[in-house]
Amino acid sequence: MKKNTTKKVTNPKASRNATRTAPRAATTKSNTWSLSIYVYWFIILFFIAATFYILGRSHGTCVDTPAATTENVEIVEEPLLQQSDYYAAARDKLVSGDVAGAIADLTTAIDAGNATTDMYVLRGEAYMQTSDFRNALADFNTAIEMDTVNAVAYYDRALLNIRLEDYNTALSDINNALAAQTAKPSSLLQMRDLYAKRGQLNLWLKNWQGAVADFTNSLARPEGTVNPTVYADRAEAYTQLGSYADAINDYASAIRIISEQIQGATTNEARESLSSDAMGYFEKSAALNLALGDVNSARSDLNSAYTIAAALVDNDSMTRIQNLMMELQ
Repeated sequence: MKKNTTKKVTNPKASRNATRTAPRAATTKSNTWSLSIYVYWFIILFFIAATFYILGRSHGTCVDTPAATTENVEIVEEPLLQQSDYYAAARDKLVSGDVAGAIADLTTAIDAGNATTDMYVLRGEAYMQTSDFRNALADFNTAIEMDTVNAVAYYDRALLNIRLEDYNTALSDINNALAAQTAKPSSLLQMRDLYAKRGQLNLWLKNWQGAVADFTNSLARPEGTVNPTVYADRAEAYTQLGSYADAINDYASAIRIISEQIQGATTNEARESLSSDAMGYFEKSAALNLALGDVNSARSDLNSAYTIAAALVDNDSMTRIQNLMMELQ
């Protein structure tokens, strides 16, 4: 009996394909598993990083980030201006002519709370420069309420009342400024100037004796520089009192100071203004000398006045002085 020797024939091509397919399927399964692991660990790391970031923010700390994300990054904080910074900035702006900016800075400083007397005084001065007298007066009043011996506040309010032509109220403020300066001196004021300003007010109020006394006190003070107008104003008061010789001497003193100031003047405008004042004082002195019967001195004064008028090319003054000189012939 013949043994069945038939062999099972397989398709070689199919066999090869099967051989190739099996490893690929295994690889795909392996890759899918590995990818799942990576995603899983990525999610875990993400939540860990997020947790540390939130904890760092909640405790006010900064979590380090990779160098690649912070390279060339600079964090700069804008410094906050303090109340005193606004005051200092306002003072500088006021000096430079930026009055509106000064008022804005001072208002910011005052609205911040705990405003000082100086802030109200400085803002009042700024308001005065813009002719906002109502707000200026309110600030000076507030400053005086805060400090009843603030000489600067009283002096500034006096200047404001002078602008308003309320001379009696201004005089009261100057009296308070003098008392306050004595009780609590301010480096911003000088007694010489306070006496001169009160003398000026007394002159306008026709208190001739009081004006002479105040101008004399001003000139006797050792501090500061003598203003030639103080001598000229006292000469005016002496004239009203009939003390012509004293008035002539004061005009001469005013002219002497002006001649010194002209030497140090740095602009033509300043020299011309001083020269014009001197010319006027020479004319007034001439009139007083003529009233005393001293014609020669009157003529000398007019000659000096004419010389100044010619230097200033002031034709109107030259004509007026020439006519006066002709009357002395």
